[in-house]
Amino acid sequence: MYDLPYDKTLEEPGLPDTFHDIQPQLLSETFCPANYSPDQVFVASDLNLYYDLAHDHWYKRPDWFAVVGVPPLYDQHDLRFSYVVWDEPVKPLIVVELLSFGTEDEDLGKTLHTNDAEPPGKWEVYERILNIPYYAVFSHYTNEL
Repeated sequence: MYDLPYDKTLEEPGLPDTFHDIQPQLLSETFCPANYSPDQVFVASDLNLYYDLAHDHWYKRPDWFAVVGVPPLYDQHDLRFSYVVWDEPVKPLIVVELLSFGTEDEDLGKTLHTNDAEPPGKWEVYERILNIPYYAVFSHYTNEL
């Protein structure tokens, strides 16, 4: 599989692979913060994370993220279809991006936000706008965190 050419002109960057299915599941199953009971921990993968009320249609979709201090279910009974930071009492504690061809530069914060009419990059949203304490990027191609 590694000998096959990779077409970097694909219109959809960051196409999923089996690693992107397995790793978020492993993170979800092993994320157990000591000071929080499971009913106060929300974890998600590939779920829209809305971050700016002034641009309520802008979102990022982290490969995996966790929020402590909120229940897994919205209003204690509904599944979450997204995570809307202006509607929740807590912002995510950690975001994990799994590097993919086509999204690597944005995941690593190498893309610059130059136009206020377009959404900022992931790095800017996670660090400057949401002030998320932990942002991890992992490459399963090089095993680098």
